[in-house]
Amino acid sequence: MTGNGMRPLGRAGIEVGPMSYGAAALGNLGGPISDETAERIVDAAWEGGIRYFDVAPHYGLGLAEERLGRALARRPRDEFVVSTKVGRLLVENPRGPRPDDEGGFDVVSPLVRRPDYSRDGVVRSLEQSLDRMGLDRIDIVLVHDPDDHYEEALAGAFPALEELRAEGVIRSYGAGMNQSAMLADFVRQTELDVVMCAGRYTLLDQRAAEDLLAAAVAREVSVVAAAVFNSGVLASDPPRAGSSYDYGAVPDEILDRARAIAAVCHEHGVLLPAAALQFPRGHTAVSTVCVGARSPEQLTANLRQSAVPLPSGLWAELRERGLVAG
Repeated sequence: MTGNGMRPLGRAGIEVGPMSYGAAALGNLGGPISDETAERIVDAAWEGGIRYFDVAPHYGLGLAEERLGRALARRPRDEFVVSTKVGRLLVENPRGPRPDDEGGFDVVSPLVRRPDYSRDGVVRSLEQSLDRMGLDRIDIVLVHDPDDHYEEALAGAFPALEELRAEGVIRSYGAGMNQSAMLADFVRQTELDVVMCAGRYTLLDQRAAEDLLAAAVAREVSVVAAAVFNSGVLASDPPRAGSSYDYGAVPDEILDRARAIAAVCHEHGVLLPAAALQFPRGHTAVSTVCVGARSPEQLTANLRQSAVPLPSGLWAELRERGLVAG
């Protein structure tokens, strides 16, 4: 680790702080927000010290990229890091503007997503992202959810990104997924240097420790831990029965375990969200925790909890009680 809580992200000299911002909400994930609110969210992130922003064409059919680009336009380009994703190419909808029907984004758009993990698809998607954000460069490009496109990603997307990195067009590349096993395979089979793993290294789910994190350490690959609240159940204290887990209803046994973890946190004088935000960075492979927010207030609250000092005995007790993996 370097000073002030900064850690390397990839092998290109990029450094990031403990928390980064995942911009899906800027694409109206879960409901609409205004352009003004989107800008205030990014302002709050900046004022809180966040300098790494992650986005994707998938988020609101380009809306999140457009809003993020506008909000960052007045910032010095060398002072922030942006990652976006490839694999879901945006193309014209032959039916014209329609409400988005994929992923929970509340937008009406003339565009639709087309899976495309080919070399040409990667280049075209990256060009579109640069145009939408109004940027001269994108620092990190991640292959987005290639679960059903494994061979195409290995044959097309990753070699294209390796070429773009070698040419200096991008600084780092990798993949972002909601699973760890395929990410670990990509770590072993390609020369990527960053991966984003959503929901698989959290207080409630440490599956990534079994495959991805060990492979990442061995190959000097940086991990961005995303979805650390497991889509909601770890975001409130105490955990609520009506909250979600992995974007569905929270099972009773998961809720019981979340409440047990919260009880141990209370014994140590801290709240559950603080532990959820800080747990992933206890592993040396994890560079930053990427968290979304639908309002400036929510983002500021997450920043505050991310900075709460945690007693050293908390993690040991959670392991002793079998609430997190040893």
